Amino acid sequence: MLARRIYDSWPLFLGMLLLMISNGLLVTLLTTRATGLGFSQTQIAFMQAAYPLAAVFGCLVAPRIVAAVGHIRSFGALASLCSTAALIHMVTADPWSWAAMRALAGFCFPGLYVVAESWLNGRADNQTRAALLSVYFITQTGGAALGQFLLYLPDSDGTLLFVITSVLISLSLVPMLLSARQGQAFEAPARLSVRELFAISPLGLSVGFLNGISQGAFYVGLGLFGVALGLPVGDIGLLVAAGTLGGVLGQFPLGALSDRLDRRLVIAGAAAAGLAACLVIAAAAPMLAGTPWLYAAVALVGAFVLPLYSLGVAHTNDRLAPEQMVAASGGLVLVMNVGIVLGPPAGGLAITHLGAPALFGCLALLQGATALLAVYRLVAGEKRAAETGTALPVGHAATPVASRLNPEAHEVMQED
Repeated sequence: MLARRIYDSWPLFLGMLLLMISNGLLVTLLTTRATGLGFSQTQIAFMQAAYPLAAVFGCLVAPRIVAAVGHIRSFGALASLCSTAALIHMVTADPWSWAAMRALAGFCFPGLYVVAESWLNGRADNQTRAALLSVYFITQTGGAALGQFLLYLPDSDGTLLFVITSVLISLSLVPMLLSARQGQAFEAPARLSVRELFAISPLGLSVGFLNGISQGAFYVGLGLFGVALGLPVGDIGLLVAAGTLGGVLGQFPLGALSDRLDRRLVIAGAAAAGLAACLVIAAAAPMLAGTPWLYAAVALVGAFVLPLYSLGVAHTNDRLAPEQMVAASGGLVLVMNVGIVLGPPAGGLAITHLGAPALFGCLALLQGATALLAVYRLVAGEKRAAETGTALPVGHAATPVASRLNPEAHEVMQED
């Protein structure tokens, strides 16, 4: 049954893989190319922050666009805009136009994810939802990691990789659009307010916000960190890939552990381990540069830091009625994206004023705050939820629509 569902969904996974390869490549490519054009580290950080800032609005508006004009038209229009934005980077050379194109991509990509997630949800049933969400998560993060290896391609005039990015986005249209025999009915998910979510789960919302800052600093700051250490472009991409893949490897064991123990304890432990790994890199970055140990250490940071958002979502879901889960996801995604907006400037300013190792000092502070909050809620908060669900992997690129792949939420939604 599951194998059949995955096979039937291969066009969706292929289209998403191409999208994420292009998106992952573009994030690091813009950092390395902007450095070559003479952008300051602060300019690069704020330029990159335009993507998550626009994504906050994209997450709010995209479901309404899909509901109004349908999956096929929405996906085609948004992908075309993303492809165009990638090419405009190639013919301009100033921070303002690059920031505008990052904002355009940030607005459009959530709409592409909404289409993919809603189509995937239409192919799932209660027995396969969690597994399909896991495959979707692996496709997203694996694609972002694969995109980094394209940085090893020779690109003397700085145009080839931008063209490849645009081509990959355009090619993602083919399997995605051909897989839609007919546009499915779509309704924009309702939302719980941030205030309501904080009242239900202050730790879950706080972890989402702090981890958003961490992820923004991590994904964008790693490129600046590699440039500051003098690493070749391809090795910078490998550094980002190592951190991303580390997050995939850490997601499932930490999620499984949190299903057995108090999630607050697992969140505190993972954040503390991430804090330790960050401090090691902050203290020894110059000595680790150019050695395999640097990539291993960054992968270790990714393994403990990146899964924290999923653990925060699971902790929140434990305190929700199933019919609230999809609505709650909107608030969690919004709070995480606000955090991601703050991450690139935080990492960029730390590197600019304190040097490359300061990126991991900044990340260490965020993990320390997360661990302290989890310990405080463990000691002073309510008892562990009597009924706990399953910690499903959720990537930073997912939208509230992905929550419909949660079988616990879907079961009640069908009954209502």
